[in-house]
Amino acid sequence: MSEHAPLFRRQPKGRLPAPPPGMGRIAGFSDIRLSVEQAEASLEAAADRLSLPRSGWSSGRFDMLAISGGAAGGAYGAGALVGLSEAGTRPEFALVTGVSTGALIAPFAFLGPAWDDRLADAYVGGHAADLLSLRRLASTFTGGLFRGEALDALIHPFVDEAMIDAVAVEHARGRRLLVATTDLDSQRACIWDMGAIASHGGERAVALFREVLAASASLPGLFPPRRFPCTVDGEDGDTFEEMHVDGGVAAPLFLMPEGLLRWNRLGRRLHRGRVHVLVNTVLEPEPRTTAPNVAAVLTRSFDAMLRFSYRQALGVATTFCAAQGLSISVASIPDAPDQGGMLSFDTLTMKRLFDAARERARAGDLWRSPVAERQGLQGLLDRLRPRA
Repeated sequence: MSEHAPLFRRQPKGRLPAPPPGMGRIAGFSDIRLSVEQAEASLEAAADRLSLPRSGWSSGRFDMLAISGGAAGGAYGAGALVGLSEAGTRPEFALVTGVSTGALIAPFAFLGPAWDDRLADAYVGGHAADLLSLRRLASTFTGGLFRGEALDALIHPFVDEAMIDAVAVEHARGRRLLVATTDLDSQRACIWDMGAIASHGGERAVALFREVLAASASLPGLFPPRRFPCTVDGEDGDTFEEMHVDGGVAAPLFLMPEGLLRWNRLGRRLHRGRVHVLVNTVLEPEPRTTAPNVAAVLTRSFDAMLRFSYRQALGVATTFCAAQGLSISVASIPDAPDQGGMLSFDTLTMKRLFDAARERARAGDLWRSPVAERQGLQGLLDRLRPRA
């Protein structure tokens, strides 16, 4: 098998029909995706599968890390993790989730400081600048500006059998690594249990692990969608094909399956839990004049849409944490003139982002607490409110 053999991606010559919603199964794999129903028993089982503490009153902490999308902005999240390692303040996260470029960072965040050199090389080693240059544009219409092989070449050297084996070991300890893609056919977020995939071991597990990461990072228009052959009614059932794109289409970031966030017993199991969110983009608006041409209007509109969606997703996470009494710490790219755009894959720009996050983490200036800020604002409003 060649280094980038597409075990789970068909050539773009037509496609098989999509399976009935929620019924597709990846051949050779079982229990690798999370589907949370509203039934109380299903929610309890999902919480157990995620190894959420049975007794929230235990002495230990349950640290969660959610890593957002942001394309080239992922260099900021990578630098933040390296800086936390160097400062000695990086928790061992019991649950790590990732979307888009956050999905590419997530395995390194999950495995810990021993993998920091590989993480740094992935983001500031010049690989993206070479593989995502204009000379590598797709020659024919394939569903993306770049060929899927360019993304494969970015992922495969860093995601190998040694990584998959290490993820499987941590999964067996009860830690969990989740990645989201967007199933275009069902128009739903699909959450993959990457530790469960890794636990299958072997070449096919490595190939599927890589393909899920690639699907989560396949920004529509930039990279072609990924196709996952699946069956219904067992290994010998009818064959279908799911089409998946960037997880950020459905969820710019996520803490855990949406159904669990509405479970009234979740707070009890997460008592003393701590949530950390790495946002690989600028959240604040950037006021400036927009040129009156189609390209400028589309670019600014897309940028505005992204910033709104990230702020909204962060608002949902913050509201959840406030309601459950959980601490939440957020790090995002500060607004600066040289921070570049999400598609600025040149090495110097990405290294500036990486170094900025690294230094902030080392100095203890990385995180802010939106819950505390919200409570402080509410206290100020209460003091200013006229008394009856």
